[in-house]
Amino acid sequence: MAISKSQKKGIRIVVADDNKQMRDKVVQLLDPEYEVVGSAADGKAALEIVKLLKPDIAVLDISMPILSGIEVAAEIERNGSDVKVVFLTVHSDPDYVKAALNVGASGYVVKSQMAEDLSIALSEACNDGIFISPDCEVRKELNKTIS
Repeated sequence: MAISKSQKKGIRIVVADDNKQMRDKVVQLLDPEYEVVGSAADGKAALEIVKLLKPDIAVLDISMPILSGIEVAAEIERNGSDVKVVFLTVHSDPDYVKAALNVGASGYVVKSQMAEDLSIALSEACNDGIFISPDCEVRKELNKTIS
């Protein structure tokens, strides 16, 4: 089920990435359609801002200082939070994807595919689905198994 533009604007998002230019690019990409309520430059700050602002979705990089995105997602899940997690990362390796799914991720987007895949991942997360960028090796493995 697709979500309308007006429904998207009500979805509150936090963005966490240690690269300021990437954070700004993600916010710029999401801002017209979603409500970006905060951003963070490291995992500890991401966890604090998620606890404070209680967004609908946290868009997390995996490789961040202090706490990794995986550690942040694990803590969000341990706390019993309803916040959905979508990873936005350079890592397409199956081990990273599996680690993300093991901590309850709703999405896994490779940064090189951000423009095409992030909005799809966010929509899937809102609908309790899971999205993995097609470029990820684990997705290719799943497709072979299904074929």
